[in-house]
Amino acid sequence: MSDPIVSGVDGSPASLCAARHAAEAAVRHGAPLVLVHGYLHAFGYGIPINPYDGELPGPNEEGERMLAETAAQLRAERPGITVQTRQVAAGGAPTLIEESRHAELVVVGSRGLGGFTGLLLGSVSSQVAGHAHSPVLVVRPPDAPVEADGPVLVGVDGSAHAEQALHAAADEAAARRVGLAVLHVWWPSPMRDSTEVAAPADSARREADELLDAAVAAVRRHHPDLPIERRPLEGVEADAVMVEASRKAGLVVVGSRGRGGFTGLLLGSVSQTLVHHAHCPVLVARPHSHR
Repeated sequence: MSDPIVSGVDGSPASLCAARHAAEAAVRHGAPLVLVHGYLHAFGYGIPINPYDGELPGPNEEGERMLAETAAQLRAERPGITVQTRQVAAGGAPTLIEESRHAELVVVGSRGLGGFTGLLLGSVSSQVAGHAHSPVLVVRPPDAPVEADGPVLVGVDGSAHAEQALHAAADEAAARRVGLAVLHVWWPSPMRDSTEVAAPADSARREADELLDAAVAAVRRHHPDLPIERRPLEGVEADAVMVEASRKAGLVVVGSRGRGGFTGLLLGSVSQTLVHHAHCPVLVARPHSHR
């Protein structure tokens, strides 16, 4: 594989955590690692005020030093890894979205844990997760140790973007040499007559089993020896069930709806919740635009 693993670096603890995960992915896939720093503010701070001075400022020494120190630390931790560094005259999100056009994977960090959903994920992470041209790994410093040998978790619901996430999850599980946990959250439809509740419950459970059977069969065609766990779980809110399940996972894989205008339309509600609140890294299985 010649396409690089790209990680955004800004000197924060979250970006260093993301860079370490990116280094692991680079070693796992035999790919070069590219550390990128966008040194202009998203709103153009740093661009010359004089309209007749059309030249953009060049890379700064602080950014170069930060990139060099991060690269040296990763090389020391993983001897033999190929690490390149680059400063780009753009904001962090536009830089990484552009880099994703030729990347195997883009890895971003978030601001960590907090009180409100909007504060859990930085604006750069949110934009990249919603608009990148390649898969995106979102890494948040966990509130508890992530199980290194935990399974790769993915939810299925019969949709096209869930199918894409399923295959990405299977590939990741095989690369990591861990099991795959395929989950479907089911709930019986409410009935006016309480005596009829059992019938829709049985139907919902059968549908869950059928979805899981189809998912397992699809994975088996490409990964016949991969350990797979079926998880039909009863619950009203699929996102809450999956967030709880992520406590015992090494990675959660979510799908995206494709490309469009707004981040909220690109990631479904369950995917957005997991990106913000999962207890382990989250892979957004976006398609590669350059393939």
